[in-house]
Amino acid sequence: MLINTIYCATGAGPQAVFLGALSSKHDRHASKYTLDRRIPGAFEGETVTRRRFMTGSAHAAGAIAAASFVLPALGFAIGPIFKTTPHTWETVGPTDMFPDNNYIPTVITLTPGIGEAGKGLVYVRQKNPAIDTDPYDKNTPYIAITSRCAHLGCPVRWVPAAERFICPCHGGVYDLLGRRVGGPPVRPLDRFYTRVVDGYVQIGARFSVNSELRRFSPRDPGEPIDGLGQYAYPSRPSIRR
Repeated sequence: MLINTIYCATGAGPQAVFLGALSSKHDRHASKYTLDRRIPGAFEGETVTRRRFMTGSAHAAGAIAAASFVLPALGFAIGPIFKTTPHTWETVGPTDMFPDNNYIPTVITLTPGIGEAGKGLVYVRQKNPAIDTDPYDKNTPYIAITSRCAHLGCPVRWVPAAERFICPCHGGVYDLLGRRVGGPPVRPLDRFYTRVVDGYVQIGARFSVNSELRRFSPRDPGEPIDGLGQYAYPSRPSIRR
């Protein structure tokens, strides 16, 4: 109940005027029923207005329709990143085919199932204890180095007279072990696992190396792995070893 005092303009003095019962804002919104909250068009026992129900239904239908287009597109774009590519050992020749003082170019299948486009060139030689002194090659019978430059992926060429791998595109130069000695590459050339089975050399999966020839999961060209680079440029899940 609210009683207010009004002063009349005629000078008759203050008069008490009854304004009726006014509920507070809290009282108007205390009930969960729309009728108690005095919402226009409300029905007895109704907790959600028809307008709010229809608005929520329209938003839900729109979200479902948008998800039906967006989710398949994201799956198509991101799915291949997490798909593991199987890699088997590939026989490249007898053990006496590869000397320990020179690289022999050999073609292997890098990506199976796509024909000639999936093949690549690998330079292979026998391990030489006089030059292959790093501990990471201790149990490696043969050295297999990729022909893909660590700068932008251009093909490099082994030059026996200079004992260098040279990229003719951007001037990348690597030494006998595949370590960068000049040009823009950010790391040494990638390598492949090797083994000998029944007198034949087999080449396995690719891996990357840092300047100390320490092995890491494969990285893409242009990604350094020395120092913080190994954390700043993690390998893709599909090629992680």
